[in-house]
Amino acid sequence: MTRLAIGAGERPLTSLTRHDLGRQLASLHASGLGGRSLARMLSAWRAFYGHALECDPTLPGNPAAGLKAPKSPKRLPSALTPDEAVRLVVIDDDGDRWSIRDRALFELAYSSGLRLAELAGLDVARIDLDGGEVRVLGKGSKERVVPIGAAAREALGRWVGERAGLVRAAEPALFVGASGRRIAPRTIERRLAAWAVRQGLDRHVHPHMLRHSFASHVLQSSGDLRAVQEMLGHASIRSTQVYTHLDFQALAKVYDAAHPRAKRKR
Repeated sequence: MTRLAIGAGERPLTSLTRHDLGRQLASLHASGLGGRSLARMLSAWRAFYGHALECDPTLPGNPAAGLKAPKSPKRLPSALTPDEAVRLVVIDDDGDRWSIRDRALFELAYSSGLRLAELAGLDVARIDLDGGEVRVLGKGSKERVVPIGAAAREALGRWVGERAGLVRAAEPALFVGASGRRIAPRTIERRLAAWAVRQGLDRHVHPHMLRHSFASHVLQSSGDLRAVQEMLGHASIRSTQVYTHLDFQALAKVYDAAHPRAKRKR
């Protein structure tokens, strides 16, 4: 292999310098290629030149070594609107036990901002419906206590009654499947995506979207970033600050729609 599509023309690849590759990176970035794609390309270049050096140790070195791809802009998490969130979690279960379970799952996820692994790993002993709180074992085995809203408490109360007739002896899990054992995270993902379609939402919904929705809606209403950090179980406030950008986006849409001279440049 003596040619790659990196603007080398007829020059042998082994004659290219770090400056040549850096200039090509800049050109590709200017043409619209993102940071992640450029990073993968750089990795391939380093591997190619590493192999070339093994074959010919007299080559001057690896010109891709030390080159860094430009950073991609940080993607903001996708959140449901309050109306979409309510439409999703208000399931007409008709007494069906699995629909009762799913509503309890989704209400809790949206009410308390739990991660998927936290939902699947939650034990029945960790919820206090009378006190309206749940003790969550999060990342790094750190425990936090999060409030449970009234709608989630009602849904969970119904599910706990159904669970009693399903669960196997000594099974601690709050959410179980037909086997009477703990539900798998992938099952939660599939059920949520299916219910989103049934409830008329026109986009793919995943468990982390409910967590994002919880955080952004609480922040929009309260403005209390530290409280949201505590409830989400973020070790650093930097992880929570992304929701201030979501909040600004919502405000900017209102501004653009309402202000007579809101023709802001984007």
